[in-house]
Amino acid sequence: MTRRTTALTTVAAVIAAVAVSVLSADTASTAARPETGAAQTPAEAEADVAPPAGTSPLSRTRGLFTDPQLPAARWVAAHPEDKRAATVRAAIGSQPMAHWFTGTSDADVGAAVANYTRSAEAAGQLPVLVAYNLPGRDACGAESAGGASDPANYQKWVSAFATAIGVRPALVILEPDALGDFSCMSKAQIATRLRLLNTATRMLAEKAPNTWTYIDAGHADWISPATMAKRLLSAGVARARGFAVNVSNYIGTTESRRYAERIEAALHRPAAYVIDTSRNGNGGNGQWCNPRGRKLGRHSTANPAALELWIANPGNSDGQCGIAPTIRAGVFSPALAQRLIAGK
Repeated sequence: MTRRTTALTTVAAVIAAVAVSVLSADTASTAARPETGAAQTPAEAEADVAPPAGTSPLSRTRGLFTDPQLPAARWVAAHPEDKRAATVRAAIGSQPMAHWFTGTSDADVGAAVANYTRSAEAAGQLPVLVAYNLPGRDACGAESAGGASDPANYQKWVSAFATAIGVRPALVILEPDALGDFSCMSKAQIATRLRLLNTATRMLAEKAPNTWTYIDAGHADWISPATMAKRLLSAGVARARGFAVNVSNYIGTTESRRYAERIEAALHRPAAYVIDTSRNGNGGNGQWCNPRGRKLGRHSTANPAALELWIANPGNSDGQCGIAPTIRAGVFSPALAQRLIAGK
């Protein structure tokens, strides 16, 4: 997952059932950017949108799930004699973080999601899942380009994803980059993307009633809060728990929280939000792809008043760039992990 250089926690509140605004031309912080899309009319929204059902996934679990199959833990298990293994295990491999489902890493997403959430349920812990498979994803950055082959396949994929969670408690981060990439997309592509995000939020609300879904809302150096609020409304945020900021980026928690609160104010309704703190211990430096000098951030917490999560997996490369020019996006590097641990 990558983030752009040019643009590139939580309040426990229930999203009220309200009409979704029609997406119109709006102005970003530096330039006017026309929007188009498949936002619902107020009448359609009133009939279709309801607050998420079910009980709080936090109240049904004891802390966040630590998955032994995530990249850092797998590397440690495969390299027990490596002198870096103990440090990587303690600082990263033993920490709860999100599991990314991308379409390519899980040929049968239903089985993969079911196995993951069952493992978390057996441990009495809360899993965090990232759904990252929209057609044409990462339209601007390209390091993590890919996704479903077409809208029909995405609809099947996200339906299987939501169905596999079922009634088990979970947190879902929905489609990183999806609402930040519009400058690299045509009007038709934007309209399709908004329609698919509405489909995803609807399916998760209906098929996974004990899941809190957060639509990705970019980061503080990318899209203006007012613009992002309009895009979130058009993507179906009224059916979700709220939105996520700083996913796979490095911007500090204070700045990210300020950005999230400005988005919430622009939504004109209560909204929960989460911040990705996985790699923001030293804040950002304006670069998004394996920048030098970054550091691990505060550990994930299941405190409903401060949902700060490790959504990115520390040590995974952002792409063949920065201080890891030969390591593909999503591949774990012990060298990158060590740099994040030391802040170098």
